[in-house]
Amino acid sequence: MKQSINFYDFRQAFRQHERENQFSHEGLSTLFDMLEEYEEGSEQELELDVIALCCDFTEYDSFKELTESYDFIKYEDGGCNESLDYHAWYAKTETSGYIVHNF
Repeated sequence: MKQSINFYDFRQAFRQHERENQFSHEGLSTLFDMLEEYEEGSEQELELDVIALCCDFTEYDSFKELTESYDFIKYEDGGCNESLDYHAWYAKTETSGYIVHNF
């Protein structure tokens, strides 16, 4: 049996696991949207595992910060092996940050 949750429930789960500072409010909202889009596109329900999400995703404040962690990334998109979209599942936040599935 699965339970549908909204963003409030999602955020509360991070608080309950003492991970409320893992992502900014905007980053957490972007992550929630990414996961919902994945569920809709794949028609698979995901299980909420806060600890796994904290291990699997990272928030970066800018593309520059992201490329400091992944120095082989030179471009955001383009499909070449030096572009982020070639290597990762990611989404941009409203303030030009990124939520990236770690690779």
